[in-house]
Amino acid sequence: MAGMDIYDRLGIRKRINAAGLLTRLGGSLMAREVLEAMREAAQSFVDIAELQAKASAVIAQHTGAEAGLVTSGAAAALTLGTAACLTGLDVTRMERLPDTEGMPDEVLMCRTHRTAYDHAIRAAGARIREVGFNDRIVGAGVRGVEAWELEAAITPRTAAIAYTATSSNDPPLSEITGVAKRHTLPVIVDAAAQLPPVGNLRRFITEGADLVAFSGGKAIRGPQSTGMLCGRRHLIAAAALQQLDMDVAPETWEPPELLIPRRALHGIPHHGLGRGFKVGKEEIVGLVVALERFVRMDAGSELAAREAQLVAIAEGLSDLPHIRVRLLSASETGRFPLLELLLEEAALGRTASAISMELQRGEPPVHLNERRAAEGILTIHPAGLREGDGQIVVARVRAVLQKSL
Repeated sequence: MAGMDIYDRLGIRKRINAAGLLTRLGGSLMAREVLEAMREAAQSFVDIAELQAKASAVIAQHTGAEAGLVTSGAAAALTLGTAACLTGLDVTRMERLPDTEGMPDEVLMCRTHRTAYDHAIRAAGARIREVGFNDRIVGAGVRGVEAWELEAAITPRTAAIAYTATSSNDPPLSEITGVAKRHTLPVIVDAAAQLPPVGNLRRFITEGADLVAFSGGKAIRGPQSTGMLCGRRHLIAAAALQQLDMDVAPETWEPPELLIPRRALHGIPHHGLGRGFKVGKEEIVGLVVALERFVRMDAGSELAAREAQLVAIAEGLSDLPHIRVRLLSASETGRFPLLELLLEEAALGRTASAISMELQRGEPPVHLNERRAAEGILTIHPAGLREGDGQIVVARVRAVLQKSL
């Protein structure tokens, strides 16, 4: 056992990640300074509310929001943010969730923004009300969902508007926040996968969002189990109250005023809907250090290095028959550069999915991005590639494809 790392001891195969920073592959790899900060944080006891208040100030500084909260992933941020919109600082409503009978509980969402991740919104007790049609997406028409359709759907039962940020951002967020402000409704933005660029940390708040959820364990490279919620101070306070350990004595409870305005509360809630979304002191510190590191990084140099990795992989595969490689720059994708492998499935005698499976079953297992596998395209995403991984990807892809020749 001497000299074996933890995964060797557990009998877990380490994998080459050319698929992107995915939860199922463990998110990102944390920098040494993040790991060291988490180790240091683990050695002392602190008041978690006080620590979250300090984290709130750091998140606010880098997002332009009024306040922030470290959460147990972006999905938890969406659930807590929705819960905050349902309750505000009304502790009676906090006690009732997810029972929303008698209170506004509908969250409006463009039909084209619906994803499986909106379970996180419904988990708070909200009901999603779809607005608009899928005409453009299914090829039945040329129009997408428009802001007036959301405005027409607002009723006394509407509690918030949810918006899934994408590269297209259709309809524009600024139009949605304009509608919301006319009706005094909060807008929750799911921006879990919208980093880089680093400018997106501020973009959605600048465009009028009231709450924004980001992943902490992907591009920010914090602990995989973290996320962050940023936005209006009173909504962040409501989210924090529903996440924190509230087994407190009213006579001695002194929450940090920067996070929780106690004088605005008519009572103290018990454990809230978000109790299962608690984060440890190590995770809070890790996310804060990772966020500060992320905003200091030279994004241009990072993307240039990633593109160089892809160029080398493309050169290593360029002579293979029945495959074309296509490099997409970061300016084209809006985030990371990508390398697409366009496979002639009929000539190879196998589908892209079958090739991907063989790569995963080999030694070492190699994961490519399968998002466009149904089109015969596998994508190499460089965000998870370490030094030397590119050569392994080339060798494994060549070995698998040459079996068909």
